[in-house]
Amino acid sequence: MKFLNNYIDHTLLKATATKDDIIKLCNEAKQYRFFSVCVNSCYAALAKEQLKDSDVKVCCVIGFPLGAMSTKAKVAETKTALANGADEIDMVINVGLLKSKDFDAVWKDIESVKLCMPNNTLKVILETCYLEEIEIIKASELAIQSGADFIKTSTGFGTGGATKEDVKIMASICKKCIKIKASGGIKDTKTALEYINLGVDRIGTSSGIAIIEGTSSNSNY
Repeated sequence: MKFLNNYIDHTLLKATATKDDIIKLCNEAKQYRFFSVCVNSCYAALAKEQLKDSDVKVCCVIGFPLGAMSTKAKVAETKTALANGADEIDMVINVGLLKSKDFDAVWKDIESVKLCMPNNTLKVILETCYLEEIEIIKASELAIQSGADFIKTSTGFGTGGATKEDVKIMASICKKCIKIKASGGIKDTKTALEYINLGVDRIGTSSGIAIIEGTSSNSNY
């Protein structure tokens, strides 16, 4: 098992996050040697500059948090984020199209983003709180078909975050085909380790420091 800090995408995605907040996030990530910071795409360049002398990567969310914008918009946002220094992209699936059973549109949405970043890690956010079990299975299959590197549980802005039951469903699809990121509501060491033991490769959380230090957190993400 990797050291716990290497699983963590240190995350700040709230609408009120300021430049100073992002700088603080980056300093914390360097101090605790987290895998990455996860920020909105407007802060890609700022985060990259703050992390230039470290191994911490920059992860940007795309189509966040609803996933309901056009594929063209997602691709444009992805290209801009990468140009500004993003190393990884977490894109939100189009939940409405999935529930409409327009599966071709869903996989083309994901594939279009992956095609413009063949050498970078793409995580696809399923937003499992809105999905039935069969929809989680189908969304996971579509992400694999589309060339994604990870499937991710949640944005943290839906009606619920990660659950162990949903992660087990995701892991049952193809453990060798794709990695899993759990996010939303993981706020302490015990819970983080439980997800890692289920096979999760990355954890998205704003409670990374509490997880590492074994303290409590009041964060919602």
